[in-house]
Amino acid sequence: MITARTTLARRVTAALDASPSRIPVLLGGCGSGRTTLLLQLRERLGRTSTQYIDIERTATTPERLLRAIVATTPFPVTDQSRAGARPSFDATLDFLARVARTPGGGPATFLLDEFLELRTFESFPNLRRVLHDAIDGLVASGNRFVLTSRYATRAQRLLRDYPARFEVIHMPPLTTEDTVDILGPVAGATTPGDVDFLARAVLALADGRPAYVAAIGDELTAHHGPGSGDALAALSGLLVARGRLSKECSFCYELRLHRARGYGALKAILEILGEDEGLTLTEISHRLQRTPGSTKDYLSWLEDVDLVTSRQKKYSFTDPLLRVWVRLHCRAAAPTEDDVVREVHRYAGPLMPKRPTDEKATTPAEKEPAYAMAGAPSSGIIEID
Repeated sequence: MITARTTLARRVTAALDASPSRIPVLLGGCGSGRTTLLLQLRERLGRTSTQYIDIERTATTPERLLRAIVATTPFPVTDQSRAGARPSFDATLDFLARVARTPGGGPATFLLDEFLELRTFESFPNLRRVLHDAIDGLVASGNRFVLTSRYATRAQRLLRDYPARFEVIHMPPLTTEDTVDILGPVAGATTPGDVDFLARAVLALADGRPAYVAAIGDELTAHHGPGSGDALAALSGLLVARGRLSKECSFCYELRLHRARGYGALKAILEILGEDEGLTLTEISHRLQRTPGSTKDYLSWLEDVDLVTSRQKKYSFTDPLLRVWVRLHCRAAAPTEDDVVREVHRYAGPLMPKRPTDEKATTPAEKEPAYAMAGAPSSGIIEID
């Protein structure tokens, strides 16, 4: 169970309760907790006044989306069936924006998960501007909406002409306290100092993402016992070929690439950045053996689906753990256990927090964290608050 994001939930409900109501848009990568927060909001707001809709799973045809929404809605409905793509989409938008009301006649609340997937309908007749039509309908509605997307760049570009009604919220990383809460008995059986160290270590390795933190915590409990602090061993176990995080990273990698253009060339660039991060356009184009112009297009397509980020004209992975997965699994053969351990130590070296000095230790070796004794780098260590 991922911890409740109380502060974040309060911010979302405050936006909904404002006059006029604002539309929160939760943006975050894979494992950032968007869907979990929506489901928690549904319980917080009440199932009789709130409907959660997974657009990614139901946006097949406009007719079937309308049918799926009406079949599970808690709101009173009349016959909403329509013939044809455009009429069905218009009926869906009309239901969301105008028809749906609570049993008491108040505004209905809709939680639209992965709302950008409505663009699936762009291939149907008269629906080339389906996303703009949908946004126009929500803005004019008296009902309340919360939207999410894993594609932050695309969402912000779509919403830039509607600043007054939408409140863009980037999913924040977990805190140390959140991490302790998720780890539960894994950390609870140790001393307060060890609890804090383990939580900060897991938080750093997971890049603050709730799904990654939960996976490491479950791995610690399942294979290393309550109170175990070997977060590096747990992460290594999760990144083997059939490991839980390996599968999650594979899903995220393939999903984003298939939403972008230039599939093969984009994979090549990700492998190049897997070898060395912080490369310039010129350096990448040289290694790719393509012109700077075409390479710039490829990089812009990767940025469009938030796989890479550019800072000071240097490109890096947006999700650092995905880079570890690319280094391990985008190769001719599955990695060995030694390969996984080596890459995890390489990744963890600059991230692991310093362990508080153990007064009971009698030798310098006993005072060193496990990853340092295993030969991982001990320089560049940062504190994670």
